[in-house]
Amino acid sequence: MLPSMDYKREKEQDAECEKISAVLLKSRTGEFDLESILFLKLRVLGIHDLGCIGECVNLERLDLFGNNVTNIGPLSSLRLLSVLNLSSNRISNIEPLRSCENLQTLNLAGNVISSTESLHCLVSLKKLENIRLRDNTYNYSNPVCRSASYRAVVLEMFPNIKVLDGERVVGRGSELYQLCKDIDETIKAGSYKNGQLIEHPDCKPWVEDGYWEIKRSNNAIIEEAYKQFNDVLHECRLLNNRATHLISQTERSMSLKKQPKQYAI
Repeated sequence: MLPSMDYKREKEQDAECEKISAVLLKSRTGEFDLESILFLKLRVLGIHDLGCIGECVNLERLDLFGNNVTNIGPLSSLRLLSVLNLSSNRISNIEPLRSCENLQTLNLAGNVISSTESLHCLVSLKKLENIRLRDNTYNYSNPVCRSASYRAVVLEMFPNIKVLDGERVVGRGSELYQLCKDIDETIKAGSYKNGQLIEHPDCKPWVEDGYWEIKRSNNAIIEEAYKQFNDVLHECRLLNNRATHLISQTERSMSLKKQPKQYAI
């Protein structure tokens, strides 16, 4: 009898993780009110239904990495959301993000977005400055990234973004990086005639093949660890602010109870 009870309980827990519920959100955050949740990390839980997540209307940071999400409709009510990680899911339609007007950083690597037309709904997001559709560190991508013109089209579509696929496109060093890359591609293009490599025994390549490709390295691992550390640090600060607020409210409430009652004669 007991084994069957345990099996039933495990199945119920699995079903609870498959769909986001108020119980799951409260147990993960320790908050009693969904509107009090400011950040949320639900990584690799097998979630396919976002359920009541739209009720977390004050949510600022959301991490749903590594789930089975296909429909992100409930995210449309999260207007204060600034950082959103949807990498490694099964998302093809991102239209609901149109109303997330405070969105600054968006990670969609490892989904099934097929064309740049699917990204038009993000053009109205004026604060969006960091978009990731491809992550070479973990071999995450989208079908849209296979197009030769993908990068140029996205940069033209979002002229104000600062970072695309983890590479800075504006700011210090970005112009020099792009210039060197263009020069290298031009030199390589001039080394071929009728599809055959022209032999120049006295000439050596400027850089080795694959020099400009982003590869996983210790630096990439360190940068990712540093990013995760900053995320945890940010969460700690938010928790501290929340705790300070609650303590202040409690002290105020207790001081009011201690005050002697006054009677008018």
